[in-house]
Amino acid sequence: MYSTPDRLPIQRNNRENQPQPLKRHHTARYYVHRVHESLSTRVSKMICAIFLSLLLIVGIISFILWLSLRPHRPRFHIHEFSVPGLGQDTGFENARITFNASARNSNHNIGIRYDSMDGSVYYRDQKIGSTPLIMEPFYQEPKSTRLINAAFSGATLTVNSQRWREFMNDRAKGTVVFRLELTSTIRFRVSSWESKRHRMYANCDVDVGPDGLILKISKDRRCPVYFA
Repeated sequence: MYSTPDRLPIQRNNRENQPQPLKRHHTARYYVHRVHESLSTRVSKMICAIFLSLLLIVGIISFILWLSLRPHRPRFHIHEFSVPGLGQDTGFENARITFNASARNSNHNIGIRYDSMDGSVYYRDQKIGSTPLIMEPFYQEPKSTRLINAAFSGATLTVNSQRWREFMNDRAKGTVVFRLELTSTIRFRVSSWESKRHRMYANCDVDVGPDGLILKISKDRRCPVYFA
């Protein structure tokens, strides 16, 4: 039976005889390269972090400005519309259409500049009258309303006897439907900055009763607005 102390010298000799791993000795140039590479990586990461932070800040500021300054389209409402001679069978000889509408700028900080404004009236999608409403450019302040009224008659209204008979047929059914179209070229303005021009159309469907006056269903109706 062998004792443990007799084996220790043999194991120690075996470890001493095993080959030891070689230690690498790097040059100073190697360490300089590693330090330079580490600094370049840190600088690159820092620049990327600064750039992303600035981009995020600019995005947040732009979003806030957009929420506070985003332009709303002008709001148009039709208040009055009448065809005085609609109750006369031969009224086409003195045909006349009058209307009263309003343009509302609901923006808080944005003004609207109109180059001019024209009005047209349609019956069954056929234009029966057209006239300039506002000849000169005008500026509408934020949170303000401008009234627009005009009349179509004579050369600005083309209604022949056949068209008038169609009016009479609809009148017998209780309602004659017209469409008033207001067109203009507008720009949104913030301080001294102005947007590009937008061609604007406001379409107001109007129901007229047998007496030639606008029906209650159409009175103060909001007119859809779109840009082309």
